[in-house]
Parts: sequence; C-alpha cells; structure tokens
Amino acid sequence: MEVTCLLLLALIPFHCRGQGVYAPAQAQIVHAGQACVVKEDNISERVYTIREGDTLMLQCLVTGHPRPQVRWTKTAGSASDKFQETSVFNETLRIERIARTQGGRYYCKAENGVGVPAIKSIRVDVQYLDEPMLTVHQTVSDVRGNFYQEKTVFLRCTVNSNPPARFIWKRGSDTLSHSQDNGVDIYEPLYTQGETKVLKLKNLRPQDYASYTCQVSVRNVCGIPDKAITFRLTNTTAPPALKLSVNETLVVNPGENVTVQCLLTGGDPLPQLQWSHGPGPLPLGALAQGGTLSIPSVQARDSGYYNCTATNNVGNPAKKTVNLLVRSMKNATFQITPDVIKESENIQLGQDLKLSCHVDAVPQEKVTYQWFKNGKPARMSKRLLVTRNDPELPAVTSSLELIDLHFSDYGTYLCMASFPGAPVPDLSVEVNISSETVPPTISVPKGRAVVTVREGSPAELQCEVRGKPRPPVLWSRVDKEAALLPSGLPLEETPDGKLRLERVSRDMSGTYRCQTARYNGFNVRPREAQVQLNVQFPPEVEPSSQDVRQALGRPVLLRCSLLRGSPQRIASAVWRFKGQLLPPPPVVPAAAETPDHAELRLDAVTRDSSGSYECSVSNDVGSAVCLFQVSAKAYSPEFYFDTPNPTRSHKLSKNYSYVLQWTQREPDAVDPVLNYRLSVRQLNQHNAVVKAIPVRRVEKGQLLEYILTDLRVPHSYEVRLTPYTTFGAGDMASRIIHYTEHNTCHFEDEKICGYTQDLTDNFDWTRQNALTQNPKRSPNTGPPTDISGTPEGYYMFIETSRPRELGDRARLVSPLYNASAKFYCVSFFYHMYGKHIGSLNLLVRSRNKGALDTHAWSLSGNKGNVWQQAHVPISPSGPFQVSPLPGDIAIDDVTLKKGECPRKQMDPNKVVVMPGSGAPCQSSPQLWGPMAIFLLALQR
Repeated sequence: MEVTCLLLLALIPFHCRGQGVYAPAQAQIVHAGQACVVKEDNISERVYTIREGDTLMLQCLVTGHPRPQVRWTKTAGSASDKFQETSVFNETLRIERIARTQGGRYYCKAENGVGVPAIKSIRVDVQYLDEPMLTVHQTVSDVRGNFYQEKTVFLRCTVNSNPPARFIWKRGSDTLSHSQDNGVDIYEPLYTQGETKVLKLKNLRPQDYASYTCQVSVRNVCGIPDKAITFRLTNTTAPPALKLSVNETLVVNPGENVTVQCLLTGGDPLPQLQWSHGPGPLPLGALAQGGTLSIPSVQARDSGYYNCTATNNVGNPAKKTVNLLVRSMKNATFQITPDVIKESENIQLGQDLKLSCHVDAVPQEKVTYQWFKNGKPARMSKRLLVTRNDPELPAVTSSLELIDLHFSDYGTYLCMASFPGAPVPDLSVEVNISSETVPPTISVPKGRAVVTVREGSPAELQCEVRGKPRPPVLWSRVDKEAALLPSGLPLEETPDGKLRLERVSRDMSGTYRCQTARYNGFNVRPREAQVQLNVQFPPEVEPSSQDVRQALGRPVLLRCSLLRGSPQRIASAVWRFKGQLLPPPPVVPAAAETPDHAELRLDAVTRDSSGSYECSVSNDVGSAVCLFQVSAKAYSPEFYFDTPNPTRSHKLSKNYSYVLQWTQREPDAVDPVLNYRLSVRQLNQHNAVVKAIPVRRVEKGQLLEYILTDLRVPHSYEVRLTPYTTFGAGDMASRIIHYTEHNTCHFEDEKICGYTQDLTDNFDWTRQNALTQNPKRSPNTGPPTDISGTPEGYYMFIETSRPRELGDRARLVSPLYNASAKFYCVSFFYHMYGKHIGSLNLLVRSRNKGALDTHAWSLSGNKGNVWQQAHVPISPSGPFQVSPLPGDIAIDDVTLKKGECPRKQMDPNKVVVMPGSGAPCQSSPQLWGPMAIFLLALQR
C-alpha cells in the first residue's frame, strides 16, 4: 500500500483594498493543431492557415479572477456576415477534419463578471486544391472572303483552390508559355478571380493535334501536391449531339410501361449520357441504362420533365428534354354565376345565368366536357349556349349559359369531363337549379364565437353555412400577418364548416376567419364570419430556483412572481417548508388588487428556518413552483488560477509542493468565515489528508494562500476546500492540481522537454550523465555528474576540443511559451570548467511583430569545477530562446517562472529550490504572445 504524506504549510493571507485580486478577464488565442503557418501583421491581424481535412485546434489562454468562462463564436468568410454560434463553451476549440466552409473569423470571448469581457479573434484560412476541370471549345470563321477557313480552339482549365492556383500548360512534355509562337495564347478570362486559365490555339495547325495537360499548383502550401488533367486534341474532336426516339411531349395512360431512348449522333471523345428528372429524382423503379430510360407501370405522380444530357468536355453539353404527361383527372368543381350585367347575386327568372364546370387534368387541354339536363344531353339553342375557356374562369373550363331564364330551365344539370379513347375514368359534377337555389350565408353558432380550451387539448371552431347549394368553408387567420394555420397552410377547406385542431398550443390563440368558397356554390362575393380562440395555459413564474443566503438572525423576503399565463392572474398561492404546508401569509391590500406575485417574509434566518421553501402558484388552469433554498452557509471559495509558478520541485527528491491560492465568494453575505476544511487526495487513491485552517476575518477580494508540500512526483491530486461559519459547513469547491515540468527541465527525458537543436549552428549539445559521458572527453573539463550528484542524472553538455574552431556555435532552443506576465525569471545551473572555456549566452527572442533577438545575459571563462546557478530577469513581448557554445560547458535544471528573480543569490554549490514569489493583490499588466529561450554558447 502506498502511503501519501503531505506537509501542509501555514496559511498566508494577503490583504487588499477594494476588489482585491478580482481582475477582469484577459485572453489570447494560441494554436495547437495542424496549422501550416500563423501570420501576424502590423494591425494585429492573425491568420491561421490550415489544410482542409486536418484538425483545427485553437486554445484561448485566459487570466483574471474569478476564473473566466470562455465562449467561442464565429463569423463566415467576411466580417459583414452574421454570427454563427459554434456552441463551444470551453477554452479549447477543436474541429476534426475541417472543411473549407468552416473558414472565417473565430472569436474567443472570456468573461468573469469583472469589468468588460475580453474578446480576441483569429482568422482561419482553410487551404485546398480540387481536381481541375478541362473543357474544349472551338470556333470557325471565314477569313478574306471565302478563300479559306480559320479554326480556333480554346482549352479552358478551371479549378477551385485556396490560395489561388498557378496554372502550367503543357503540350506533350513541353511547357507552353504565353505568345510562345503565333499560334499559342494563354490568358485569364475576365471575372474568374484567378480560377481559370485558357489556352488558345489560333488557326489550328497539324502540330496542334496533340495531348495537352493543365497542371495546377498552390506551390505546396500546407503540403498540398500539384494536380493535373490531360486532354488529347485530334482532327475528329467534336462536341456531343443527341436525338430522341420519341416526341418532346409524350402523353401516356396510367399503368403503361414507358421507354425513351436518347441516341448519340456525334461527339469525340465518346460522350457520357445521364438522365435526370425535374422536379425531384427519377421515380422509384425507373431504370436509366446508357441512353435508355425505362419507367414501368407509370403513374400520374411520374409526370414531369426528363432530361438526357451528353458531356465529353468539348463544347457545351447536349441536352434533350421529354415532357412526360400521364393522363389523369381530379377535383371536379362547379360555379353558379347570376346575371353579371345586372350585378345580381340571386337567381331570377328573366335574367341570365351561367353554370361553369372545371377539372384539374393532365394534359389539361385534352379534356372534353359534356352537359346533361335531367339525365339527357343538353341541346344548344339561342337561349342555351356552351362555351369553353371563359376568360373570367380557370383555363379549360366549360360554361353553360342560360339566356333569359325561364321556369322550364329549372332542373338538374350534370357536367361530365372525360379523355376520349383513354382508359381514364370520367369525372362529373351535378348542380340543381330551382327557385330554392339561393346564395349562401354564414354565421357562428350561438355560444361558439369565443372558444376557450386548455393547452394540449383538441379544439373545434365552427361556422354554419346556409343556402343551396352549400359551398365549402375556407379558414384563415386574421390577427397575425401572413400567419399560417396549424396545418401549415394559409387556407384550409372544410366541407362541413368545422376547423378541427389537435393538441392546441398557446401560439394558436387568436382570431380565425371562416368564409364561403366561390366554387361548388355561387360565384359571388364570399360571406365571412370570425371565431376567437383562447388557449389557456399554466402560469410561468420566476425564480424557478433561487439560492438565498443571509447571516443568522437577519430577515429574508421571498417573492414568487407571475411572468405569463392564461388567465394572467394568480388564483391561489401555497407555501411549503421542507414539504410541510405553511399558514397563508398576510394579504397586502395593494397586492390583492393585482395578484401577480406571492410573498413570504422570514423575520430571522436560523438553523431551524434554513432549508427548502416552495411556492406553488395556480391560475385555475395549472400551477408552477418557485423554489428557494434559504440558509446562512457560506458560498464556495474561488480558486485562484493565476498563481505565478505554483509548482515547485527538484530532482533530488521525489516530491513537489504546490502553492494553493483562493478568495472567498461574497464573504459579507453571511456570517464571517472562521476556518476552512482542506482535503487533499491523490487521484486513484481513497485516503485523503484533512486539515482545518483557521482564518481571521476574510474580506472580499482578499487572496488566501496555502502551500501543499510532499506531493509525490508525478501524481495529480484532488483538492477540496470548504468554508465554515457559526452556521456550519458552507459550499465546497474542488480542483485538480497536476505535477508539471512545463517550466523546469531536468533533461531526464530523451525528448529534453521540447528543447531542440538549432539547425543553423555548427554543432549540437549532447545529453549525457556520468554513466554515458565520452571516456575520451578532454581531461579536467566538464562536470562529473549532474546537479543532483547522482551518476544517473542527466545534463546537457558541449565539448570544445577539436574539431571545434573559433566562432563555432551550438544553440539549444526551448519550446515556445505564451507570455502572460510582464516579468519572468530564467534560472539555470551551469558548469564552466576547463582551460579554453568559451561564453554562455542567454538570448530572448520576442515574436510579437516578427522575430527579434535580445541579448539578456552572458558569462565567459573558467568558473571552476562546480555547479553554479544564474537568475536572469527578462521582460518578453514574444518568444525567447536559450543556447550554450564552446568551452566544456554544461547546463542543468533550466527553469522559467513568472515574476521577478530572487534578490539574494543562493549558494551556487547547493541545490536551490526557488522560493514562491507570493501573489499580488492586483493583477499585473499582461503581455501575451508565444516565447521561447535560446541558450547560446560561443567558441572563443
């Protein structure tokens, strides 16, 4: 069993005025994915270039207290486009297999409730190169009358890419250039934005018949290889030509098998044939094989346009279209139109009357109509006229006009529509003309003008139509502009005048209009009426849940407010405490007049009165609940994440320490915090070390600190912190602390903490220890062991004996660090022992607006056979790097930490554990940007 031992050091409070360490959010975007390059210009424009299909990873580094929450948003390609929410609330934005449409500007918004939010952005440029397309066009023109003809060929190469592609034209293996000879011209057409290049072959010559290749390139950006397409031009090259085996309009009967052939009559290379249907895809069961399209047992729904297209990239595609019409008839309707000239709306003897009949048919113009009176064919006369295509009615409508209506004209008229000779059933519609045939009226039944139902229930709106014949009723909405009915239609027809709604919702409330249709009845001004639908729904209240904190002995007022509901009033309010019913609170007269909220007053918060309160509000339709959690317990602590260099360790021991800092959230809201209960548990272990930490009065913004020691390398720990007041335990906060050597490198790993050998120097640093060092190393030079004194410990070393020469350099480059503070301290141990020791230099390279090397520190000559430590203060505004050269120089334990260097130099012959720098009461100025260190050694 592994035993975890922790040394918990004393609590160190930092007293601050005002907001203390509370600081507004600051943010900076860094990249950690498969970026090709990140560019920066003088206007702080950052462009992240990535290849399509790679993984985009952006990290938003934040500082500020409390810990800022990070939200990612995005605009499309241009700044004028609307925001597109990415729904990412995390410090890291990761997009697998990024697509070109996901390029644009990404915004990181960090906010913590202090000051204004911090917003940073970066533009993501997705790079891609599609396969090119090559098309051929030709023109033939007369020159000098009719003596000869000149043929000109255009080879057009098009590609989609980012960045714009470079085009290279080749004839065979030979590269062509603009105006290479009189017969070749290469140009970019207008309005193509660099995506097209045309090779023009003028006055085609025998040598122009060859293979042509269009090669496109984005110059290997993001590792995207070049792509190419080849076309062979011959003296038979020609665009496609087609003909159909049927007429362009094909009328068939339902149930027939339809076959259409699309025949090639020309084209070189051999064109490809494809069938398509509009609108929508080919019918289910249709088979397109080459140029043959077969549709078995065709139905009316299969009517439409069928397109046969032939392409061979020469000239324009050839296209033939068949309009397939499957005979069908539906929706037979009639209209009764009284004498229009006399503006009559009734049937009267002695006046004219027109009966009209219409069906929806395919093909519409092939429909024939026949009129019958009392079962016999209607005979034409001077007073009985049959017309077709009345301009006042829908197309292909048959009308029977009765001139000077007589009593003998009364009877039953039948209109029959048919397709002569086709196996399509006839459709007919019947209308009775008599003295009882009267125009319609419409009204709402008594008591049905206002319909009130509860949300989720069915509803029925009704309008009664009187008259003979009774036309259908059309329903629409009145009070909402361009509003649709629940069916999704602007108008809905009901034969019985009843509009039935299933599971009504609150947005269905409003005024509905019912009106008579102008078909299957009188063709007169529609009659209309209105019905009001009221949908009742339960109340909505706020707060739905509220945490109420107050010191012991102080009063509390709980209020539950009605936001909306139907009816918009509180019929009853019931209060409960821990599930037990409470007596009704006293009614305030003013509140009784407008009951839109309910209140409960607690005279004093005590341990007994602390707990869960529930207010159930009803409006006679339903109820809603406000929940209040009342207590005097303290809020949770707020961990401070901007502690400079919180992890402290040394390779001699297997342990490390961690500086834990926090503030107390709203300490004045409840009784003063008396102490904290600290629990520390190693992850994947059950046992925890628990300790009580007494404190004096804690103020808002006051930074508290506790140092955890003897944490075992490299384990992580869960830390739980709970405040205690006279009420008892408050809310607990937890976090995970990790051991990391991000800022301290002992060179124990072969990867040497991400340090790299500079490719521009003359020789390299060597990682070695006492067991692996070169036995032929120059005597009386270099360290016998690393700083720990153990033979297994590694360090970085260079030897300056031959073949090294004067001026040779060895440079070791650190990883890039994102600077988040104004001051840093670079500490490292060095060993410079030997007769011909060169110089060891520290360079800082800031990459804010380009790379800039700054000389920060230098040391030369023999310093004895001991390890010594250097502390170098730096103020980076970008990346910085470190590297040593000739003389037998060794380095070990390179550390980068925030803050200033120690004022007092430690004994260079002793192992040094850097002391903590404490925590400032106010946030220091933040400088952001990547940084790295160079250790540079020079041969003298």
